[in-house]
Amino acid sequence: MNRYCFLLQVRPELLAEYTQRHARVWPEMLRALRDAGWTNYSLFARDDGLLVGYVEAESLERAQAAMARTDVNARWQAEMARFFTGLDDRRPDEGFLLLTPVFQLEQQLAALDD
Repeated sequence: MNRYCFLLQVRPELLAEYTQRHARVWPEMLRALRDAGWTNYSLFARDDGLLVGYVEAESLERAQAAMARTDVNARWQAEMARFFTGLDDRRPDEGFLLLTPVFQLEQQLAALDD
């Protein structure tokens, strides 16, 4: 399973509403994410709207493509688009700024045992 971490920018003045909307994500959307291969998916927000996302998937590209084929994702992304800045006419799920992994504890511990 691969790990992915990404950044997005939520409009600070809409952060409370964005957070509230994520307290009760549509059940259909939750199931679609699971069925598309998204696991351990979490979002973290800073007060200024910086959003850090973390997800595990066999392939983020394939997981995103599977979501792009669902109607519920199109509806969700359309509703979420107004919360973000810096997307240049992309949907929020297409605007991830992926971060480069630099350390993973379990990997290094496993290497010690080799």
